[in-house]
Amino acid sequence: MLAAFTFNTAENLPVGLLELISASLRVSVSAVGLLVTGYGVMVAVASLPLAHVMRAVPRRHVLTGLLAALVVSSLVAALATSYGLLLVARLLTALAQALFWAVMGPVAVGLFAPEVRGRVVGALSVAGSLALVFGVPAGTWLGRQSDWQVPVAMPAAPGLIALVTIAVLLPASRPDEERAAYGTSPDARRFGTVLAAGTLSATGAFTGYTYIVKFLGEVSGFSPSTVTALLVAFGAACLAGVSITGALLDRFPHAAPATAAATQAVGMLGLYAAGTHPVAAVAFLVLMGGALGPVFMTTQNTMLHCAPGRTDIALAANSGAYNAGIAAGAALGGLVLPLADVRGTFLVGGLLTVGACAVLLGGRLLPGRPRHDPAASSRSTACVDETDLRSLSQPHPSDLGK
Repeated sequence: MLAAFTFNTAENLPVGLLELISASLRVSVSAVGLLVTGYGVMVAVASLPLAHVMRAVPRRHVLTGLLAALVVSSLVAALATSYGLLLVARLLTALAQALFWAVMGPVAVGLFAPEVRGRVVGALSVAGSLALVFGVPAGTWLGRQSDWQVPVAMPAAPGLIALVTIAVLLPASRPDEERAAYGTSPDARRFGTVLAAGTLSATGAFTGYTYIVKFLGEVSGFSPSTVTALLVAFGAACLAGVSITGALLDRFPHAAPATAAATQAVGMLGLYAAGTHPVAAVAFLVLMGGALGPVFMTTQNTMLHCAPGRTDIALAANSGAYNAGIAAGAALGGLVLPLADVRGTFLVGGLLTVGACAVLLGGRLLPGRPRHDPAASSRSTACVDETDLRSLSQPHPSDLGK
């Protein structure tokens, strides 16, 4: 949880420090914005290849290496005197985070019984959401009190604590021997359905959310100080959403992704339709915030169940697709903005999210495939080379014995 909080804080810190970094390094604000965009693109591109390359390395060694990269890159970024060096340091952090989300999930849930894995995923998501509610605002405040280098170096401290803890306490078992190395109910069709729906949801969310400040100011008529408070409320709603979803995830694992996506769609379309009314705007903003975190969280949890091969490969694919959706959504919003003003970005984003709901519903209505015996699945994995990326689209090893 500490590592998840630290990585998410490091990822989003530049959002609150754009102007400070711009003035210090004498580059444009848009160039500094690439520190965030480039980060997301790197995670999207590198997640799956890195997971494949590191598939046989003991997870303790992988996690300590990733946290070491986070510590070093944070210190290098804080000492950077040029934009180029800062960008290189950010991309190193992004490479570490690209693999971290794929490895962390199976390792963490494998320490607990299968019937409570949803709560474990929820706890990790709460820690990640705290970065937006506490980590980034604290870093922004600290940067204004001192300089941008201080908060940029800040993730090194909790990252080092997490590194030492994992290095000392986590067993160094082989990845394919871990309890959550393979899905409990492998299903290639459901994997593809949830992956596509999650990508659509991310694209829809960030088509509008990228321009939320402009929307709240121009459409809803809020003052800059009120917009700042509303962004904190948005983060708090996200934290509340993942907390509530985490508590219910083990009871309703199949309904959770569709519920989160539908809530996001209502929030975005509500902002488009009624965003000119301040009270309605706040209500729908909170609704959208309450769904944003659970969308990714529920898809990650589903991957742990339906992964047709190794869960770390499935989670890497999900993380990469989600980050690709974020980048695509921001770009799509930029195209819509001059054509249909800022309200149009929420209309397009809401319709894309409705499309995600339709994909999930369509997947549920298709004829189901036979369920697999998890025990048989785990027994058969020793006979099959699960390291092949093609396992994502092939039958699970338990099918081969049948």
